[in-house]
Amino acid sequence: MGGSSVVLAPSVQELEKQGITKVPEQYLQPNQDSILVSNTTSLPQLPVIDLSKLFGEDATELENLDHACKHWGFFQLINHGVNPLLVENIKIGVQKFFNLPIEEKKKFWQTTEEMQGFGQVYVALEEEKLRWGDMFFIKTLPLQRRHPHLIPCIPQPFRCYSFFKF
Repeated sequence: MGGSSVVLAPSVQELEKQGITKVPEQYLQPNQDSILVSNTTSLPQLPVIDLSKLFGEDATELENLDHACKHWGFFQLINHGVNPLLVENIKIGVQKFFNLPIEEKKKFWQTTEEMQGFGQVYVALEEEKLRWGDMFFIKTLPLQRRHPHLIPCIPQPFRCYSFFKF
């Protein structure tokens, strides 16, 4: 059994540009049992948590949150008070960032010492597989954990909303 080490994975966008015709071995996931879904079977619904109900007298929403965290690991949050225009602008900014040419995104390249930035740094065990996707990871809070050298290169509106409008 091998140890672990931090490895810089190639950008999926770069691999795609190379015109590969086969998914590289390090991205192939082991065979898993297929999940059969019948047209007559109803699918489970993503948990929806209403923030406005979390602090009320009724503990039901808190129980729903507990269940979502323990059994799903994520949920949709509604009535959070964040302006829908702000949410939409951040989505647009994120999309603009990922649409940049790879040469531009390399300004944000992660290093083996630092996960913040663009790429796919991971801790690899011999049998661990890569995810087929690129990411951008940055800490915005607490302030002392930010990497200010990354901020000026991030396109608007993502930069503006992610770092300066609270």
